[in-house]
Amino acid sequence: MVETADLTNHFLIAMPQLTDPNFSQTVTYICEHSREGALGIVINRPLDLRLREILAHMDLEADDAAVAELPVYLGGPVQTDRGFIVHPGTERWESTMEVTDGISVTSSRDILGAIARGRGPQRMLVALGYAGWASGQLEREIAENAWLSGPADPEILFELPHGARWSAAAARLGVDLTLISGQAGHG
Repeated sequence: MVETADLTNHFLIAMPQLTDPNFSQTVTYICEHSREGALGIVINRPLDLRLREILAHMDLEADDAAVAELPVYLGGPVQTDRGFIVHPGTERWESTMEVTDGISVTSSRDILGAIARGRGPQRMLVALGYAGWASGQLEREIAENAWLSGPADPEILFELPHGARWSAAAARLGVDLTLISGQAGHG
């Protein structure tokens, strides 16, 4: 098995030649990575869905119109009916996984109630579904050059428009994705 460093709190940046429709031109925030596998949330695939629709489905209504209009992202192809809130801070709800000292992922209803009442995190990314890798799978994909990886950047995660995240995450590593070819040159 190919050994890779712990990629928790890293971005996986899809290489241009990755054509899998679930991951082409994506940035995935890795929430957990161990010998057993990895779990991440794709951060640049907005759905045609707003947070108000998720809240309404749970009989909640946002006090703040701007919060109600937050986009909901397709976090990955696994369990697309399950919601995840990626947020800064250390406040904990019923089902919060602390990724780092500064970023957590929560998947319980109580955070949605807090968000609706204006008592939730100030910055957040709301996603349905996640990306999952079995033991050794992500390491193999990285070895096959499907992904670049680098430390996560909260500004890219929470502030940058979704359409700019793929190129910005790569640029943070000094990589211009438009200059990468999937073809090997044998001149």
